[in-house]
Amino acid sequence: MTFAAILASYLVLGAAAGTMAGLFGVGGGIIIVPVLVFAFGLQGIAPEITMHLAVGTSLATIVVTGASSALGHVRRGSVHRPWFMALLPGLMLGAIAGVFIAGNLSGTVLGTLFGVFVLLLAAKMVIGLNPKPGSVAPGKVAMSVAGGVVGAISALFGIGGGAMTVPWLSRAGASMTQAVGTSAACGLPIAIVGALTFIVVGWGHPLLPPWATGFVMWPAFIGIVATSVPFARLGVRLAHVLPANILRYGFALLLTVVGLRFILA
Repeated sequence: MTFAAILASYLVLGAAAGTMAGLFGVGGGIIIVPVLVFAFGLQGIAPEITMHLAVGTSLATIVVTGASSALGHVRRGSVHRPWFMALLPGLMLGAIAGVFIAGNLSGTVLGTLFGVFVLLLAAKMVIGLNPKPGSVAPGKVAMSVAGGVVGAISALFGIGGGAMTVPWLSRAGASMTQAVGTSAACGLPIAIVGALTFIVVGWGHPLLPPWATGFVMWPAFIGIVATSVPFARLGVRLAHVLPANILRYGFALLLTVVGLRFILA
């Protein structure tokens, strides 16, 4: 395939991922990673690295999309700066650790772990399991440890970490506005550090396809960034039209199918 044809396919994939992210109210990573794994497979990229390449590229896209989201929350004053700074060291160190863990796993094992994670998210959506809001913020040590866990899991699976950060901050006493805003800010350092580390870890890998630097595929990055943001707005509009329960159970079903696909592959 020519570069133009490949880029066009990623523009379409970015539009689909953005629409679903806006429609279901989740970060794009949980959608982008499986879509990229599928796309890389169609392009004949070595299966040994498709998962690593998908996760690294997903984190690179979150650098751009996450920066826009984080800036918007900063301007609205919804980022709790002391909590963000307490989480930051753990987020960055955890992201590095998560990438090195991924780099030492085979594509099959990493894909299976991703499938298990997706199934857990699906179960959480169906059950509606949410932590009880708290009123007392944890100390700096607890915040750093939590940041490390969030950073490692997020970098391992190519996501922004909102599914973990928002419940944690809610337990720490944050309002939902503060939890979402601070979580959006937390996703940015995870994505930056994670993407850069994936480039380093994958540098010079013999199975890398053209137009890839380490485990970041640039045509996919360009295409997804170009279309995912505007189409996310379309997804948000659709979300206001469809009933909430249909959205929740529909997305849980989609996650279940995706998770089983990765586990049984």
